[in-house]
Amino acid sequence: MDEQTLEKLEFGAVRELLAARCGGSLGRELALRVQPSGSCVMVTRWLGQVQELRSLSETVGLPPLGGIRDIREAVRKSGTPAGAEADALAEVGSALAATGALSRWSTDLPDDAPLLVKLTDRVGDFTPIADKISEAIDERGQVRDTASAKLASIRGTILQAQTQIKIVFDRIIRQPSTTRYLQYANVTLHNDRKVLPLKAEHRGRISGIVHRSSDSGATLFVEPAEAVELNNTIVRLRVEEHKEITRILRDISRLVHINEAEILRTLQVVAVLDLLAAKLRYASDFQAVVPTVSADGPLEFRQARHPVLESLFRRNADGGGDAQEIVPIDVRLGEDFDLLIITGPNTGGKTVAIKTVGLLVLMAQAGIPIPAAPGSKLPVYRNVFVDIGDEQSIEQSLSTFSSHLSNILDILRRAGQHSLVLIDELGPGTDPDEGAAIGRSILEELLRIGAAAAITTHLSALKAVAFTEDRVDNASVEFDAETLRPAYRLRIGEPGNSNALIIARRLGMPKALIARARSHLDGRAQALTHAIAGTLTVRRKAEQARADAQQAKRDADRERSQLEARAQALEKARRDHDRWTAWIGELRAGDEVFVRSFDRKGRIVRMRLQQQTAVVSAGAVDLEVPLNELAPPNGSS
Repeated sequence: MDEQTLEKLEFGAVRELLAARCGGSLGRELALRVQPSGSCVMVTRWLGQVQELRSLSETVGLPPLGGIRDIREAVRKSGTPAGAEADALAEVGSALAATGALSRWSTDLPDDAPLLVKLTDRVGDFTPIADKISEAIDERGQVRDTASAKLASIRGTILQAQTQIKIVFDRIIRQPSTTRYLQYANVTLHNDRKVLPLKAEHRGRISGIVHRSSDSGATLFVEPAEAVELNNTIVRLRVEEHKEITRILRDISRLVHINEAEILRTLQVVAVLDLLAAKLRYASDFQAVVPTVSADGPLEFRQARHPVLESLFRRNADGGGDAQEIVPIDVRLGEDFDLLIITGPNTGGKTVAIKTVGLLVLMAQAGIPIPAAPGSKLPVYRNVFVDIGDEQSIEQSLSTFSSHLSNILDILRRAGQHSLVLIDELGPGTDPDEGAAIGRSILEELLRIGAAAAITTHLSALKAVAFTEDRVDNASVEFDAETLRPAYRLRIGEPGNSNALIIARRLGMPKALIARARSHLDGRAQALTHAIAGTLTVRRKAEQARADAQQAKRDADRERSQLEARAQALEKARRDHDRWTAWIGELRAGDEVFVRSFDRKGRIVRMRLQQQTAVVSAGAVDLEVPLNELAPPNGSS
């Protein structure tokens, strides 16, 4: 899908909705880059993963991703000659420690989740590496004394030297004969060496090395002679300590680097799982469903809602604004018609309708549940093309008409049999008759190339195309003549009217002017309006009959699914009972069992099959319990 299509249909806002529901930065990054695919295989896999995770969330729960952060930079840096820093490795260790829970979760996945089983095959358990890091580096990113015997020895020696040098300085500072020469009776540091602040006028009063003077020259920083060797020892040991820490960090970095490919693959899976969980959260928040997709079937969205508009309405309501609700639409393409012409007044409802169709297609083909009712379906389109909004090009000095036509001609060159084309306001900006003629030729070309299309227009003449072409139908957005606002419900099979005269009357235009305007209406347009009006009753009955038939089929499908689920549950109960009966029959004295009513394990003392009981030793007492209270010692039945 090209970027213009994604931008015009506000797909970026859907990415933001997903990213906000991710648990970590890995998932958020992936959510903001998610793209629709034109491959039926890929789309089927993505939506299948969502379905499997939804089923698993009710049994084994969502994947445990807590604590797994984005450590990719630190992992990659571990492969450089310098290796990763201690604090970065601490983060690596913390994240890798959390992979154990995810590895165990993926190992327990059932066979009826093959897509997730395949996805999580790449998850590694890096707990041993995390343990090694934790043994060497604490959670603050400091290398532990116990990271190596040599480091422990060096730091022990440093501590001894620091103790000795403290004794030396304490003794010097406590001497009254010395303190009067100091600016203040405290030890300070110069390049990691302990020094005393000697007043400049008392130079030479303390034997030792003058390292520097203060900016004012009033203070000399002197290292007492008896502390020099101890300071030298500490400095030397600090160098050895740094070398040993560098060696330890390089060894750990090397361990991480050896496993870099497996770690990065696991992080990729974490990102995908986080995104899948975000899709489920989105589906829950917006009552979204996973649609059925096919390579070459019809599109049918039931009770479809525009997700970005719905999110906006919710934010407004949460912020204290007026509560507004989306009016769902039912729309179809590719079954009894391929091209839908939506007409009616310029009140926004038509544009919202085709944007809803386009955005839900992009969402489904990106593997995202769509805000619609169960039973919604679509084919996987290779491309979605849109011409929506004012595309006037100042740079190219093109009029609105020229710019739209230029864009539409480009669409016609690129579109094909597996394309969805959405055009908002076909044929405006020029003479109505010529605009209608051009519009009709565009519709005929769309039919010729076999693309599915939804077109909005003000041109009444284009309504007639549905009466002369087999794979074309009309639709309109309901309009409330009282409020002069669209009702937003889409009526397939019913062309819309501009309602200009109705609106003019409601706005106070005199009856005489209304009558005069009506007399000026084109005769052909009036004849078409009358002809359409005569078919509406029949068409409404046909649409209602179709809707009733679909509802009956949905009801039958739901009842069949419920019966199948009940049959499966009964069959599982029968198998479980057969296994339990066989297990009971093999129990002997001394066998371990689990007693459900006491929630504890025990051992069989004797079986009393005739009485349907067993005597079980549970600690210091023997209990007689019904056989149906017994289960295998792992608690399963």
